[in-house]
This record gives sequence, C-alpha cells and structure tokens, in this order.
Amino acid sequence: MPWKIPMEMWGQPLPEKIGSAPLDWRSLGFEYVPTKSHIRFAWKDGVWDSGHAFQDPYLPVHMLANVFHYGQALFEGFKGFHTKNGDVCTFADKLSWQRLSHGCRRFRMPEVPLEIWENAINETVRDNVSFIPPYGTNGSLYVRPFLFGSGPRLGVGPSTEYTFVVFVNPVGSYYQTDSGAMQALDGLVNDTYDRAAPLGCGDCKAAGNYAADLESMHAAKRLGYPISLYLDARERRYVEEFNTSNFVAITKDGRYVTPDAPRSVLDSNTNKVLQQLAVDLNLPVERRQIDFEKEVDSFAEVGAVGTAVVVTPIRSLTRGNQTWTFGEPKVLRELRDRVRAIQNGEVEDKHGWMRQIKLDDAPRDKTVLSVYPGL
Repeated sequence: MPWKIPMEMWGQPLPEKIGSAPLDWRSLGFEYVPTKSHIRFAWKDGVWDSGHAFQDPYLPVHMLANVFHYGQALFEGFKGFHTKNGDVCTFADKLSWQRLSHGCRRFRMPEVPLEIWENAINETVRDNVSFIPPYGTNGSLYVRPFLFGSGPRLGVGPSTEYTFVVFVNPVGSYYQTDSGAMQALDGLVNDTYDRAAPLGCGDCKAAGNYAADLESMHAAKRLGYPISLYLDARERRYVEEFNTSNFVAITKDGRYVTPDAPRSVLDSNTNKVLQQLAVDLNLPVERRQIDFEKEVDSFAEVGAVGTAVVVTPIRSLTRGNQTWTFGEPKVLRELRDRVRAIQNGEVEDKHGWMRQIKLDDAPRDKTVLSVYPGL
C-alpha cells in the first residue's frame, strides 16, 4: 500500500525537508500514515503543562478515564499546505480553535488557549516536515487536534484531568478517482435515524456524534448509497446535514442555500469559507430552514462540504420510491477551485485564512520523551 513506510525506516532519522518521507505522494488517500511524532499537553489542577513531543502513537490512559465512560471528547481537523511560493501554511485553523472552544464550554472541558493551540500545531508540523506533501501533488497535511477527559472518574461528572493532542497525517482525496476529478455521489435521505436533537450538541465536533452516525452510514451503504442526508429530528421535514458533511445547494436561480439549525448542525468551517467566496462571486447566500420536499426541485446543484473533501457533488437524492437528480456542479466546482487555489498559494488570500508556519524558527525544544517507534 502506498502509505506504508518500509520497516527499515523505523528508528532512522528522516531528512528534514518537505516531502522527503518515502511515500507515493500522488497516490495518497484518506488513510492513516505513521508519521514521526505528536505533541501532547496535560491539564490538571486548573493549569496546562508545557507540552511534550512523543514518537509512539499510543497514549497511556487510566481505565476509568472520563472519555471511556462519560464521553468527554472533542476533535478538530484542518489542513496544512506546501504552497506555490514554498511556504507551509495552515488553512483556517483559527476557525477550528473557535469551534473547539465552543465545544469545551458545552462539554464542561477546559478551553485550550490560542497560544498553546498555535504552538502545538507549529511544533507538530515542523517536527513532521518530511511528511508534508509537496506542492503540485494534490496532497495536504491533515492536522488533527483533539481533547479528552483523561482523569479517572467513577461517578458522572466532568473529568479532573484532560489531555490535548495534536498529530498530523499526509492525505490525498477522501473520495478518490483515478483522474483526481470531483466524484459525484448518489445519496439517500435518511428517514430511520436522527443525527442530533434540536437542542442537542450537534453543533459541536464531538466524538460521540460520529459514533452515533456509524450504523446509519452502514445501513445506507448496504442499500448502495455511499452517503445519506439527515432531516430534522422533530418533523423529518427540514434539511440538516450529510453523515459527515454540511449540505449546500445552488438553486436554479443562482442562490447558495444551506441549513440554519444552530444546535443540531455542525458549524462547518468549510461552509463558512464557501459562503464568503460565494459572496465574492455576487451569489446571494441564504442560511435558513430548507423544506426538503417543497424545495428539492429548485436545486440545480447539491454538494456535501467539509474539510476532507471541500466539496463532493451529489448526483442524486432518493427518498422512498422517489429520486431527484441534479445537474453538473458548475458553481460548486468554481467555489471548490477557488478554495484550492487559495490553499495552494496560487491566488491572493484576501480573507486571511492562511497562517504561515515558519519551518526555520530556532531555538526550539526538540525533546522527545518516548523514543520507541510507532507500530
């Protein structure tokens, strides 16, 4: 498999330059790739420690850690890019920090200060520079910060200790085609499961939200649909979101519409970016309730939007015995291409989404506390 590192590389230092890891950069999918290190911070007695780098991918966690029993777990995801001019930049990572902070408040977890967030990302990217896909390969460095209750807890309540981790993983396309083109999918309207309650925590990037979706996703795939669309849990009338992506439609009269359900739909950073780019193109943007049955015939294009894919076109949606088919994703493709051009440093970043990480900052702490290789 193209992402597997030869065993003789373990324990050997990689050349510290962009793209020097022994990977087939153009064949990456969205799979786990063992990298060099991750960074870990601990919170206890109201204070975050200074953080340390670790090479092995395993975390020592108490069996009564709150995350295992009462589900205090949040995660984020965004990408870093090697740009056309040679810089390494993250894309919209401050939006992810803001969303994590919101989740912390909702789940009674300590917020991660912006300084710790940025330093952790910077150090992890620098220490894994060999795994950054080079410009022109269509790859990126996926950055996954996550936070969980790690202290032992028998009774229900917030944890007394928390762990914040940042790791990185080189990725290609989530829905991959041989040509690299946008892959259109057939979707199923989900009438047998709910994603989130109207006043629940669907707006948080909580681990439990994704666990709750697994059976629904599997049921749709058994029927031949790689993706399914949730409607609201109260009436099953209004559009909410796809399994792991926000819903966006371009109407036949040229409007960008996306659901407004503040407590049950994830506050997608990619959707925010696309909405701004739609405004830049003078497209009317409407964030509101979308009555599926009444409005579906007005959709010219439908897309599932998120960090991993930016935009995945939806070719059709089926509900019961009825199927609606949508046109070529012309507007969505243009919006996707504009995002990719900004991420690759090929056009001006007018909205300040790109944050440069200087790879040659020195001195910095290179201490690695756990030195045996990943397995």
